[in-house]
Amino acid sequence: MRPSLLAPLFAPARSLKGVGPRIEGFLNKLMASRHQSAHARVIDLLWHLPQGLIDRALAPRIADARIGEPATLEVTVTEHRRGGPRRGSRGPYRVLVEDDSGALELVYFNADPAYLKRLLPEGSRRLISGKLESYDGWLQMPHPDHVVAVDDTKAGAAMLPLLEPVYPLTAGLTNTSLRKIIAEALTRLPALPEWIDKAWREQNAWPCFADALRRMHAPLAATDLELSAPARMRLAYDELLANQLALAVIRQRLRRGVGRPLASPGKLRRAILSKLPFKLTGAQARVLREIDADLASPYRMLRLLQGDVGSGKTVVALLAMATAVEAGPQAAFMAPTELLARQHLKTIETFGLPAGLRIALLSGREKGAERKEILAALAEGSIDILIGTHALFQEPVAFRDLALVVIDEQHRFGVHQRLALQAKGTGRGAELLVMTATPIPRTLLLTSYGDMDVSRLDEKPPGRKPIETSAIPSERLEELVNKIERPIAKGAQVYWVCPLVSESEVLDMAAAEERHAALQKRFGEKVGLVHGRLTGKEKDRVMAAFAAGELSILVSTTVIEVGVDVPNASIMVIEHAERFGLAQLHQLRGRVGRGAAQSSCILLYRKPLSEAAQTRLNVMKSTEDGFVIAEEDLKLRGGGEVLGTRQSGLPEFRVARLPEDEALLQAARDEARLTLTRHPDLTGPRADELKLLLYLFERDDAVLLMRAG
Repeated sequence: MRPSLLAPLFAPARSLKGVGPRIEGFLNKLMASRHQSAHARVIDLLWHLPQGLIDRALAPRIADARIGEPATLEVTVTEHRRGGPRRGSRGPYRVLVEDDSGALELVYFNADPAYLKRLLPEGSRRLISGKLESYDGWLQMPHPDHVVAVDDTKAGAAMLPLLEPVYPLTAGLTNTSLRKIIAEALTRLPALPEWIDKAWREQNAWPCFADALRRMHAPLAATDLELSAPARMRLAYDELLANQLALAVIRQRLRRGVGRPLASPGKLRRAILSKLPFKLTGAQARVLREIDADLASPYRMLRLLQGDVGSGKTVVALLAMATAVEAGPQAAFMAPTELLARQHLKTIETFGLPAGLRIALLSGREKGAERKEILAALAEGSIDILIGTHALFQEPVAFRDLALVVIDEQHRFGVHQRLALQAKGTGRGAELLVMTATPIPRTLLLTSYGDMDVSRLDEKPPGRKPIETSAIPSERLEELVNKIERPIAKGAQVYWVCPLVSESEVLDMAAAEERHAALQKRFGEKVGLVHGRLTGKEKDRVMAAFAAGELSILVSTTVIEVGVDVPNASIMVIEHAERFGLAQLHQLRGRVGRGAAQSSCILLYRKPLSEAAQTRLNVMKSTEDGFVIAEEDLKLRGGGEVLGTRQSGLPEFRVARLPEDEALLQAARDEARLTLTRHPDLTGPRADELKLLLYLFERDDAVLLMRAG
């Protein structure tokens, strides 16, 4: 379906001059790590932008060159030497060169002497460029990057790239060879039509697409690689426009699918509310009004519910599902892990069963007769709400009449998984409510959830006390263990989080199994252990014992990060806190502070701290506001990492940078929405050009949606 004009760009890298099987293997490895392409293509090489520059400006004399820095020198070749500094000793091949200020050695390991004698004949003059080093009192240049013949007219200087782009590399691939391959890839760039409005492009003094890409790979000055450089901004805008246009198309097409009004008298909701031990917060009531308006509308609901840890998202989801079920059809609730699915089951059953809701769980653990019984009940409609993991969107799972899908921790699922479950609804699909306890910065909302309406739970239930957060060095570990002994004796419970399951020879980090053994020596059998290598039943058994108060300390990996709810747990210890991201630290801290007792979070860190790690710990100590923390996390880590892009199906930008390019993002969003408002089917002026843009940035799904109508 891709236009033939783009075919040269999506050809395999192997089709380029100079790329054989060996180099192709290196390129595949490089692209898999950088651009998630299993097999390198021409387009991947074009998007593989330089990360810096080497300035090879001529140094007039050897004496003026600096050790440890690149230098370009005009020299005379005086002697070839085999072996080490002394004649006859074993070692690398050496070529002595000099000018009127001094001498140095060009050093080659595993050299071909015949080749080097042709490259550097004695008595010849050469331009050499590379990094200078000092070894045993000798000035050296190991494996020069460039050796160019010089004549009296200095024509050789023109053959050297005095400003050489530096690329991210992989083992086996040199910067020089990659630069030549990318130069070859640039020759494949076709003449593309312009998709940016002429006035907007002229206002920003942006080059055309091809010229912008060429300038990025052949910068004339260091400023050409800066964020504000016109060529980079042009390409970043193109990428953001493709992203926003694709989201706008998806939003438009999904909303065209006529929903069905799901209004009800509210009997089930009132029954649930009567069982709640608390009143809804103002934020919960506001969000429910927004959801109710969506459900009652003839158009399909596509809503994202953001709620900080402990803000009450599960109750909102239950009340929304009760409205849908009372109207007649069924609802589904999908969680990313079995542990979370069972946690939600517990909450939903506590308040839903007394109201008469019929609730079931389906995960990978239900097998045989039990699984068949659940599937049969689901198909005949005797299950109102089905809770589960990714097992819910598998082919054999068939609902009698699915009308509402709730997805928890949306960023842990791929987009296609979300759509697969939604498609199980009757007609054209179900109403969709996705939830996240990871507050999402505004820029990421636009790039990743631009097809959705957004609701925010920005209040915590009444009675929640602030969590006292402190950071202490790991040298004070024994002091900390002594300190928690008294609250444990009084009935307090402790989460103790470690970054690894078992001891590692490579990483010097606390391991859960090691810490569990050490704490058991001190506190006996009141210490439990849970991590991802345990079976589902083993994890449930340990978690149940902790929830029942049979365990005082739960040593864990980050498996307890989201959704686990033990109100009596009031102390959270996080070892090697400097290794965790801000969002993850915030999620872990949210496991405490759920009961009446004063709670605390202790961040154990190992010295010395990097500047970024110190900043993260300071942010954690200064605020509990997840939305503030999310914005800080975005500043520290960038948009590609905050939501775990590679695991989620969210876009990972190759040129655009967030939040730095937020102004470009807003402009791209406005342009995309205006275009589709004027031309809903992407017809009219610039339509073909914009479709080409979608293909170029591999937003093919949006084009397919338009073709499907």
